[in-house]
Amino acid sequence: MKSMNILQLLKPKAMIAYITESATLRQAAEKMRCHGYTAVPVINKSGEFVKTMNEGDFLWFMLEKGVSDMVGLESYTVADVPKRVMCEPVSVESTIKDLFKLSMNQNFVPVVDGRGVFIGIVTRRDILQACYSELKNSEMFSAQPEYERDEV
Repeated sequence: MKSMNILQLLKPKAMIAYITESATLRQAAEKMRCHGYTAVPVINKSGEFVKTMNEGDFLWFMLEKGVSDMVGLESYTVADVPKRVMCEPVSVESTIKDLFKLSMNQNFVPVVDGRGVFIGIVTRRDILQACYSELKNSEMFSAQPEYERDEV
């Protein structure tokens, strides 16, 4: 993986679901439900990465505010929800090593350009798939008996 860079693993912003901090919580919840995501990146009006919103953020916010239905979520925006756990972004100029470190604690890693503008994500699955492909072609992997190899 010596020659690999972050852009080779990137899912571009145009291909994923994200929300703006000005969206209502109902809009955000519906987008997450529609796509089946448990977390989505949040950007501001300038396109900069702000935070990651996850199901737990919704739950804690609803409990704190006494909101019990989707209609109640219309009164709040994504910006109203405090960050509980920071999903750190990585710069497009960062190393693969930096990306790997962050992916150990995050299901996806947001990627920003040099101006902090959100350009996409790299998923833990894509990182593992790239590692698997690299290992599959290495001597270490091919030295195992055939019955011990698992195909993905």
